[in-house]
Amino acid sequence: MVAAGLLKYDIGFAVASLSCSVGDSLMAVRPVYVPRNDQPGVTVRELEFEWFPGFSTAQKQRSIRSLHAAAQSEGIEPVLEISSKSPEELGVSLSAFHLSLPDAADGRTFSVETAFQGSKVFERGGPFTDLLKGTSREAKKDERLKSSGRLIRFEFQGTSWPLEPRTYFYDWLYLNALRQQPGLDQRLVGYRGFTDIEFNPKKSINCQAYSAALYVSILASGQSESILTSPETFLEMLRDEYAARDAQLARQHGLA
Repeated sequence: MVAAGLLKYDIGFAVASLSCSVGDSLMAVRPVYVPRNDQPGVTVRELEFEWFPGFSTAQKQRSIRSLHAAAQSEGIEPVLEISSKSPEELGVSLSAFHLSLPDAADGRTFSVETAFQGSKVFERGGPFTDLLKGTSREAKKDERLKSSGRLIRFEFQGTSWPLEPRTYFYDWLYLNALRQQPGLDQRLVGYRGFTDIEFNPKKSINCQAYSAALYVSILASGQSESILTSPETFLEMLRDEYAARDAQLARQHGLA
């Protein structure tokens, strides 16, 4: 009955975990990403909350409020939702669909999402750099991303990136986009947790809420200038964090 109800309201969407139905809602589990204070890194708290199925912004925001209430009950507040459905303008602007990066070659800007999708290299094609000229939604839905075989690496602005650590390339893109937003640091450091209601940890790997939490933790460590000097330094100084992150992702995706 729960599965039937889920399909009725929100076809094709799978929540991370479901239990009993509560009226027109369901119980679900989603991560809240908490910046660490002791060292650069993120603590992931999996919290159960009341989920309100549906595609509408109103339904998504009901779920967001419920998840944030669950976080508050665990002493995690304030919490910022980062997605296009966020009730806060800051959270919407920090969505990878909207957060922008400059093109080093000609000064144009493109979103983190188009940069990520346009950097994928597959067995039979890519990178599809023409995606940088379109919208985030167009880039994410481009058929070539599904028909070009196995993903083998990323290529961005002349640099080749490995697939592992699994969120390494995406995090680097997102954090460097954050660095270029004037005054953003002070607005972010006041938050104790970050969420993305659209992110399903059993279906996806990269998460903008995790990346934001990682950035805040790096700022709090006082090591941002050194950590973000280069991709190589970034990886070296976060090696332990990424080892733990990859192990967690492997468990969530049934690979451990």
